[in-house]
Amino acid sequence: MTLAIFDLDNTLLGGDSDNLWGQFVCERGLVDGEDFAARNEQFYRDYKAGTLDIDAYLRFALSTLVGHSRAQLDAWHRDFMASKIMPILLPKAEQLLADHRRRGHELLIITATNEFITRPIAALLGVEDLIACEGETVDGVYTGEPRGVPSYHAGKVTRLNAWLAQRDGSLDGAFFYSDSHNDLPLLRLVENPVAVDPDDRLRAFAVKEGWPVISLRE
Repeated sequence: MTLAIFDLDNTLLGGDSDNLWGQFVCERGLVDGEDFAARNEQFYRDYKAGTLDIDAYLRFALSTLVGHSRAQLDAWHRDFMASKIMPILLPKAEQLLADHRRRGHELLIITATNEFITRPIAALLGVEDLIACEGETVDGVYTGEPRGVPSYHAGKVTRLNAWLAQRDGSLDGAFFYSDSHNDLPLLRLVENPVAVDPDDRLRAFAVKEGWPVISLRE
């Protein structure tokens, strides 16, 4: 079965869910707002520049989950979905997903944002399979430590290959949709790379390589 792979933030969504979670916890007074907000924005700038220290960022992002019960986290996440995610859903993204479903393709979201944030978003979009960064838990409570290989940059290729091996799958004819130059390792790997509302570096590379460049926002 042909695989249709999608980045999430700024690709299927009209914003970055990881950055928005940082804004949400600041607005709700769940963290030291001023300091956390400044660090959150700096990490986001680093990501866009391609200089992100993913391990440092994951510890920062996962720190918001430490010590809270799953019931409490889920309640906060429901509010986050309503206030931050619903406004950035893109009808054209939902149409693109539906088109691949009609073609009989298997859908997969692969994202550098952690699974706690992204699993409910993938479910809302009707995509069951998700590869995301993972956080360690002990007795169901987050410790703040990352777990496994982060699905960021070349780590997306590593995680995807492991996922395919578990399913005896392949990338024959696969599509990958992304907005970010950070995803070039995986975009180069698939037969059908597509740049979606790309950043300047990805747009220039896509034009040079003759890849399709599309918008889900226009």
